[in-house]
Amino acid sequence: MTIPAVILFFIFHTFPLLQGIFYSFTNWRGYGDWDFIGLSNYVNVFKDMRALNAYGFTFQFAIVSTVLVNIFSLLIALGLNANIKFQKTLRAVYFLPNILSILIVGFIFQFIFTIFLPQFSDALGIQALATNILGSPDYAWVGVVIMAVWQATAFNTILYLAGLQTVPEDVYEAAAIDGASPWKRFWKITFPLIAPFFTINMVLALKTFLMVFDHIIALTGGGPGYATESISVLIYRGGFEGGQFGYQSANAVIYFIVIVALSIIQLRFLQKREVQQ
Repeated sequence: MTIPAVILFFIFHTFPLLQGIFYSFTNWRGYGDWDFIGLSNYVNVFKDMRALNAYGFTFQFAIVSTVLVNIFSLLIALGLNANIKFQKTLRAVYFLPNILSILIVGFIFQFIFTIFLPQFSDALGIQALATNILGSPDYAWVGVVIMAVWQATAFNTILYLAGLQTVPEDVYEAAAIDGASPWKRFWKITFPLIAPFFTINMVLALKTFLMVFDHIIALTGGGPGYATESISVLIYRGGFEGGQFGYQSANAVIYFIVIVALSIIQLRFLQKREVQQ
């Protein structure tokens, strides 16, 4: 079974990757003839203001979303791990957003931001929310963050809940006998003991948000203008719709290297922090 599995992995994973790297050194438009142009595509990516803007938006979105998702996930996990009624039912309810299609969630949030929220705010006389934020180049990214955080919190909550289940109850009992406050118990006991789960949540969330695609397509389509165009959306549009297959292949290779480098740096930094704690 090993050899067929290796062959299938090479055909459907490794070969397309190598093919993309190969075309990144050409001027292929996705059809017709092509020529080798060396590193020109890679050099041009760094001169492309649209690509640089897409990098800026993607990193801004990914960092803010990663922080918010981990804060909300940890708070919800702590609440669901407490001795409360309907604990299992609530856990199932909080996981629902994760099983919904991102495209469907995006269309629902698009309705909320474009129609429901402006009408509701207008009726209440709240002018600050009476306009559609998805139509604003300055605030459209906030709408994407809200939807992404709402949808992604469920998965991270499950991981934190798994981590909280590993904390021995007698440790809390000993801390309570010593008179430790709830905050001290969390900061000195809970958080250090679930540090590996915090690390994996941060790395997975940042990687996922850096590759954001569906959220953009469903909510803003990258607009207004190019205000919410992520790197993935830019690569897709330029490569498959704009006749820039070779150029966007180079962009994809650069972005792949950036994501791998960031994940390694983030993983090593957070694991070092685990050891220190």
